[in-house]
Amino acid sequence: MDTVRLGRTDLQVSRICHGTWQFGGDWGAIDEPAAIAAIRHAREHGVTFFDTAQGYGFGTAERLLGRALDGDLRGVVIATKGGLRMDGDDLVRDSSPAWLRQGVESSLRALGTDHIDLYQVHWPDPRTPLAVTAQALQDLVAEGLIRHIGVSNFDTDQLRAFPGVETIQPPYHLFRRDVEADVLPYAADRDLGVLIYGPLAHGLLGGALDEHTTFPGDDWRSHSPDFAGPAYRRNLEAVAELRRYAGCLGITIGQLAVAWVLSHPSVHVAIVGARDPLHLEESLEAAELTLGPDDLAEIDRIMTGTTPLTGPCPEGM
Repeated sequence: MDTVRLGRTDLQVSRICHGTWQFGGDWGAIDEPAAIAAIRHAREHGVTFFDTAQGYGFGTAERLLGRALDGDLRGVVIATKGGLRMDGDDLVRDSSPAWLRQGVESSLRALGTDHIDLYQVHWPDPRTPLAVTAQALQDLVAEGLIRHIGVSNFDTDQLRAFPGVETIQPPYHLFRRDVEADVLPYAADRDLGVLIYGPLAHGLLGGALDEHTTFPGDDWRSHSPDFAGPAYRRNLEAVAELRRYAGCLGITIGQLAVAWVLSHPSVHVAIVGARDPLHLEESLEAAELTLGPDDLAEIDRIMTGTTPLTGPCPEGM
């Protein structure tokens, strides 16, 4: 697989990043042997970039990734995230220096490594000044515990107030395009690395969902308004039309969705979570596809009148 430099960092990464959110428990029960096999399958097929987070099961996903890589980190770039913690039954934002340091140390132990290539603030914390968080991460860089600093789910005002940021991880897919107006242009102007999450719209663009689909109670989508009601049914109609168009191109709807995300000139990497090796291989093939202007125009036409997805946030998990 072709690699790309991640913004102004020195990190050379595959354009498909294997995400591990689905191995943290928020998507239902975890089959650990299957998860480890999926990560190893990704690496065998040219994926060199893996994204995880302390908050994905508070060590569960990171430990699975560490076990799957088994100490062999040659050519591998690991990104993880911190800044979330449990307060009783509530998931809360905490980007204070003390919690970030504790998070980095916990992630290093879980991953089985002595440094983290890219450490990202998972969500902006309104109780901690951004400059304080940024300085805490710069101190961790100086100590050699992390190499590069990124943020996730930040808007442009928050990016401007965060000195030293090198990458941004926003949600971006056909049903959520708000970052096109400001975040992506801002990133391009400043040569920030852009790794997007959710290219398959949390399964909506995977092609397997319909109006009768139900989710287990421990899957966050079971209580999300994005996956119920009239708007969801209208969006499924667009998905059906996208599937037909993808078929005319000789590809799957999932490949169409990933190729569309990667067609944006500001996007370096698409994070794809795959439990099934076949789905992963489809995404890898999507990284090699080129959608022309007519394809992009037809996709825009199909999406006219759809309802944007809001996606998850810590307070709603």
